[in-house]
Amino acid sequence: MRESLPVKPAPFGETPTLEEESNLLACGYRRIAGLDEAGRGAWAGPVYAAAVVLPLDRPDLLEVLSGVRDSKQLSPHQRETLSRVIRDVALAVGVGWAEVEEIEGLGILPATRLAMSRAVQQLSVPVDALLIDYVCLPDVSLPQRSLPQADVRCLSVAAASIIAKVERDRRMVELDREYPGYGFAGHKGYGTPQHRRALQRLGVSPLHRRTWRPVARLATSLVQG
Repeated sequence: MRESLPVKPAPFGETPTLEEESNLLACGYRRIAGLDEAGRGAWAGPVYAAAVVLPLDRPDLLEVLSGVRDSKQLSPHQRETLSRVIRDVALAVGVGWAEVEEIEGLGILPATRLAMSRAVQQLSVPVDALLIDYVCLPDVSLPQRSLPQADVRCLSVAAASIIAKVERDRRMVELDREYPGYGFAGHKGYGTPQHRRALQRLGVSPLHRRTWRPVARLATSLVQG
């Protein structure tokens, strides 16, 4: 049975700390993976997830990763730079994703869980516990702590948010070449005015999440028009 770890309230701001990781260390867990996703709210493209295991016994860890933040607080260049630092420092990094067909068939939350489970499976070292942003993974038999804003408050989850975002953005740039004209390399599949105009001009592509309300409405209006 998966153990749901108790959540200890802790103050947090914009700088992630190792407080939650330290709480788990105090409970006897030695290797802790932080997990986060990217692309959950997009209109098109896969949802990605990353799992990052940091060397929590490294004395200068906070200093070495001092620039790490929730990926939404960083520029693309900062994310790219920090993703290389994270990969150099981490004991292990795993990346997983769920394709559009899986999002459509399962729903976005189960597909996100699937991507996270796949990220855990890709880790090259065994882990004792998981720290996750919001989501819990009922199919993963590891102790886990799911926290609101874990990508803001926990260093390992913030690191995972950067890896997931960088990997998904790279994939969307590749998909932009397969489906030219939609601007995927720029908006990465999110609901921007540019994306809406491209949908109105070109119609729905195989990369789009057709069951999502904004996409479905545009597809219906194009058919009716």
